[in-house]
Amino acid sequence: MRITDIRCYVVPHIAGQPRFRWRTGLPGNGDGTPPGGTSYSGILRVDTDEGYIGVAGGRGPRLADIVQRRLKSAFIGADPTMTEDLWHRMWELDRIEEFQVYDLGVIDIACWDIKSQAANMPIYKMLGGNNPRVPAYASTVTWETMDEYERHIKECIDEGFFAFKLHAWGDPKADAELSKNLRKWCGPDADLMFDGSAGWDYVTSLKFGRILEDLGFLWLEEPMREFDLVSYAELCHALDIPILGAETPDGAHWNAATWIQMRALDMVRSEVGFKGGLTGGIKVAHLAESFGMRCQIHGMSWGNAQLCAAIPNNDYYEQLVIDTEQIKGLKNLGALAIKEGYLTVPDVPGMGPHPDWEALGKQAVMIV
Repeated sequence: MRITDIRCYVVPHIAGQPRFRWRTGLPGNGDGTPPGGTSYSGILRVDTDEGYIGVAGGRGPRLADIVQRRLKSAFIGADPTMTEDLWHRMWELDRIEEFQVYDLGVIDIACWDIKSQAANMPIYKMLGGNNPRVPAYASTVTWETMDEYERHIKECIDEGFFAFKLHAWGDPKADAELSKNLRKWCGPDADLMFDGSAGWDYVTSLKFGRILEDLGFLWLEEPMREFDLVSYAELCHALDIPILGAETPDGAHWNAATWIQMRALDMVRSEVGFKGGLTGGIKVAHLAESFGMRCQIHGMSWGNAQLCAAIPNNDYYEQLVIDTEQIKGLKNLGALAIKEGYLTVPDVPGMGPHPDWEALGKQAVMIV
C-alpha cells in the first residue's frame, strides 16, 4: 500500500465566548480569537492506492503550510502501515522545522487510521490491547464559586462518577479549602486528583502537596512549570503524594526518560497530542512501565481512548466536565459515552467517523 495524496482542508469557524476558564492567569478555552471573529481548523486527509483514507486534525493555516512545504514531498509514495518509520521521518523534519508539538503527530494519527482499517482491527488492539472498559474521572473546569463546584461535583456523582480531578483557582488558600470540601462531597473511597496547571513555585507546591497528602489524594499534577526538573525532583523526594508530570514538554519518550532518570516525577503523563501521535504516546507508556511507573493518559479524544484501552499502567480516562447540560449528556456521546463512570472503547477499526468530504470541500476556504 502507498500514500497517493495528502491534503489539508482549512475550515472557518465563528468564534464564540469562551465556554469555560482555567485558573487565574490562564485564558479560557478557544484559540484566543475574539468572539465574532473567524478562527480556522485544519483537516488532514491522506489517500492511498488501496482506497483507504486516513484523517487527522490541526490548526488550519499552520497545517496547510506544513502539508504544502513538507508533508507532500516527504510522505507521498510511502507505505502508511510503516508507522514507526514514518514517525521517525517526521522527527527528522522537526530537527529543522521545530514543529508545534500538536503537528508532530498528524501523519502518525492518519496512518494509524489507515492501518487499522486495512487490518480490520481496533487501534487499541493493534497497540497491544489491555481492556476496553476504562474507568473515567470527572475533570473540572474552573468554576467561579464553591457552590458551583459542589453542585456540579454532585451532578457527576449522580451520573456514576467515582473519581474527580480539580482545576481550581490558583489561590493556595482557597484551593486548599476546595480540596477539603471535595473530599467531604465525594467520601473517603473516591480517587481525587489536583491539577495545578503549572501555576506555583516550589515552596507553594510543597506546602499544598502536604495538604493533599492528608486528604488522601491520588496525585498532584503539574504544580510548577515543567522546565525546572531539579525542583520537581526535590518535590518528589519531599512528598509522599505521587507527582504527575511531563505532560507538556516536547520530546516524547526521549524527554520523558530524562524526567525518570532525574526522579522528577512519580507518574508519567502521555497522550496523542503532546507526544507525537499514537506511536509517541505508546512509547512513553511502555517507557514508564519499564520503570514500574504508572502512565496516566491526558485528555479526551478517540486517540487517547485507544491509548487508555491499550496499556495496563493507566488508571483513568480523563473526561472534562463543564456545566449541568454537558454533564448530563455525557452518557449520550455515542462512541465516547461515559456511563456509570466508565468509558467502553468501541471495538471498531479506525480513528472514528470521517467527515463528509464533499460538504467539507464546500465549507473550506482553502484546500492544499
